Amino acid sequence: MSVAASDGGAADRRNRDGEHHPRKLGRVHESAADVLGRLQEALGVDFTDAGALELALTHRSYAFEAGGLPTNERLEFLGDAVLGVVVTDFIFRRYPEEPEGRLAKVRAAAVNAHSLAEVARSLGLGDAVLLGRGEEQSGGRDKDSILADTLEAVLGSVYVERGMDVAAGLVRRLFADLLDELATRRESLDYKTSLQELTAARLSTLPIYHLTEQGPDHEKWFTATVEVAAEPLGSGEGRSKKEAEQVAARTAYQVLLARAGHAQGGEMGADEPSGTREAVVSEGE
Repeated sequence: MSVAASDGGAADRRNRDGEHHPRKLGRVHESAADVLGRLQEALGVDFTDAGALELALTHRSYAFEAGGLPTNERLEFLGDAVLGVVVTDFIFRRYPEEPEGRLAKVRAAAVNAHSLAEVARSLGLGDAVLLGRGEEQSGGRDKDSILADTLEAVLGSVYVERGMDVAAGLVRRLFADLLDELATRRESLDYKTSLQELTAARLSTLPIYHLTEQGPDHEKWFTATVEVAAEPLGSGEGRSKKEAEQVAARTAYQVLLARAGHAQGGEMGADEPSGTREAVVSEGE
């Protein structure tokens, strides 16, 4: 397995004092080569050029602090397209009886920022991403937005290095279980609707969403907070307003279900609305 950092790619990714900062995994310090090696094992893909994988891990905050290195954003753009076509092909062929509307919801639920971040966490991607000091200190290694973008960049890098067949095989391995789970669920895939049904029926009120946004126009990230009866119950972020609201609604919905179950001795389940334990769905910008 080609995991050793070459004098070219790795040497370029140094701080201005000329020294590498070892990545921290709990209390254990690992070299860059060790981290890249573990990630390649988790991916099941060998990179002939370790620098290609390292580029996919280079967040813009790190690139800026290191003096203007290339970032992973172009690879993220490519990986997003690879992911979309492979997931679409997978569910189209696997579920020939499903209508277009259902397939679109399954795809959206599988490739939204929250789902991508969960897949990234399963790979340990947060340990490997190269972050600037500010993002590092603000918990960037576990931010959904950074993990989702980095996963797409890694997929783009696999496509460039190994071709479409290997990239498609990786996407199928990473997402097949999630896609099967989503496609075979018969209930709704919309937490916002389920939260609205629950609050109207149980509390005679409706949820209120508050949104903030950050980032440039071509790469905005949205954060949503949902209040029920003037109490903040959930927050979430996503690439669109609707996606962020879905993540926030999921948290609030689960909080209210837990409260109702505790108050009623666990009898809530018999008449839960259609959104129970469903996946978050992104409905576009």
